[in-house]
Formats: sequence, C-alpha cells, structure tokens
Amino acid sequence: MKDSAVSDDGGISVAPIVGDHLALDLLNTQARNDGATVDYWNSGDDVLDWLARHDIAPKTGAIDRNALLTRAKALRALAHRLIVQRKENTMGDIDGLNEYLHACLSAPHLERDGAGNLVLTRTQRGTTLAALLGPVAEAVAGLLAEGDFALVRQCEHPDCVLWFYDRTKAHKRRWCSMALCGNRYKAAQFRKRSSS
Repeated sequence: MKDSAVSDDGGISVAPIVGDHLALDLLNTQARNDGATVDYWNSGDDVLDWLARHDIAPKTGAIDRNALLTRAKALRALAHRLIVQRKENTMGDIDGLNEYLHACLSAPHLERDGAGNLVLTRTQRGTTLAALLGPVAEAVAGLLAEGDFALVRQCEHPDCVLWFYDRTKAHKRRWCSMALCGNRYKAAQFRKRSSS
C-alpha cells in the first residue's frame, strides 16, 4: 500500500494514501481490518501527521490537539455522508461543509520557487484549526462540485471500505491497492480453485 507503515502485528499503522484525491484519503482515515473498524485518528498528533503527509502543515500558532481531533473527525463524518449521497445522485445539506470553507481564510501570495521563478500561492490566514482543515474541506467541496462520480469508487474486496478516484486510462480499477486487496483477492481465488 502506498505511503503506509506496517506495524509489528502486520496491520497498517497509519492511514493509507491510496485514494488519488485528498477528499477520499480523508475518508480512508477509517478502514476495516478483519471485520473490525480501524480509526487511524486517535489523537490530534495523528491528524497532524496525516495533514503533514498531505503537505498541509501549520504555519504558526499553538494547536489545540483535542479540538483538532474533534473537528477533523466531524469533517470526515460530514465528508463521508456528502460523498455517499453524491454517489447515490442525491445531495445532502452542505451548510456544515460551508462552515469549514468560510472559516478558512487565505490570501494570494507571490513568491519565488527554488529556481527563482515567480509562483502564485495561497497563504492561510485565520485560526490554526481553520487553516489546517480548510484545504481538506476545499478538496471535499471540489470533489462534490467537479468530480466525476462514475470514477469515485470503493475497493471491491469484501473486507475493505477504502475509497479511491479511478484515474487509470481504462477506468477499470477495482482495488484500493493491488498490493494489498488485489493480491488478497487473487490468493483467495487461487486457494478456492486449488481446493476444488
């Protein structure tokens, strides 16, 4: 699985980054292993680590880690509900997502890149929590508004709940990760044929 660490017991110790979209990787911070739900966010530090893996990091200011954990989990639940509803061709109440979006203030910022070229970026303003979760909320809003939901899928493995955006050329991706669920499925099929 891309960008994930395997723990001593063979489980994955951090949320997998297999969604090919920040909004779907947000949903993938909850997974299932052997039928049990796994939540990769058990502390504010877990959320900060996940944000850093997505190149979202606090610029300045102290972070209330308990508040970050609470707000991040609430955003995840909201995103899950809205994405599932959009996948079902309905749209739920988007006011909660707009609260995250409106709290995230940013301003254009012109800077030089490593080669000395000018690059236009956005600088986050406002509270640290809003600055951290705002880009994630914006990714969710972008997916809802502009995503091709025929390409938003869940892994076909029966014990997996991970989501992904199918960016393959033929749009026939079936697994969150071929290395994990694809191989598990192929091994099960092989065992099934061998026992017959």
